[in-house]
Amino acid sequence: MAREQILIIEDDEDIQELIRYNLTQAGYRVTVAGTGEDGIKAARAKKPDLILLDIMLPGMDGLEVCRTLSAQDATRSMPIIILTAKGEEADIVTGLQMGADDYITKPFSPRVLLARVKVVLRRQSRDTDAGEQPLKISDLHIHPGRREVCVKNKPMELTFTEFGILHFLARHPGWVYTREQIVDEVHGEDYPVTDRSIDVQMVNLRRKLGPAGECIETVRGVGYRFKE
Repeated sequence: MAREQILIIEDDEDIQELIRYNLTQAGYRVTVAGTGEDGIKAARAKKPDLILLDIMLPGMDGLEVCRTLSAQDATRSMPIIILTAKGEEADIVTGLQMGADDYITKPFSPRVLLARVKVVLRRQSRDTDAGEQPLKISDLHIHPGRREVCVKNKPMELTFTEFGILHFLARHPGWVYTREQIVDEVHGEDYPVTDRSIDVQMVNLRRKLGPAGECIETVRGVGYRFKE
């Protein structure tokens, strides 16, 4: 049976082919777009399970594509992994703020790419497991099956990673977790990430939740916890 559908938005034909070949060999169904505009059209039409998005694209760049996809109802729940030659922390943080869920810096090995793809898809599959029960905590309602978060019955627009962080902490109220432990849970072990990147995710998550964001506490010198 066909596995998950992955959309590659990348203008470099050599990199396109490298990614397409390795994903196809691993059993994934693959669609390719060479521009940001075509990528948005493909995302709407194909409804992929995951998007691999280059930042440096002709015309509309990858960050604008990310912002557009994250703002639209039909595409905002699609996980996005940014592919970038820009490894500076500021560029990575900007991508996360735009709604990306993960990033891979170029050059990368096919094994690393496949490992990251598997982690994101596995996490998505686990969260959408019909067996997971919704969580109702005060005004906050978390529904894993629909990957939906509501505050006072109003749906919140969370990225893949923001949802994963909130769901993880809410399942363990009162427990304090380090940034590393949170990353291991959401992305898998040995995932390279800076403390700054996690802090940005937390700031964005609290902002989107509004007053309900106060349920996430910073434990100075340690990490974060969900209030009991």
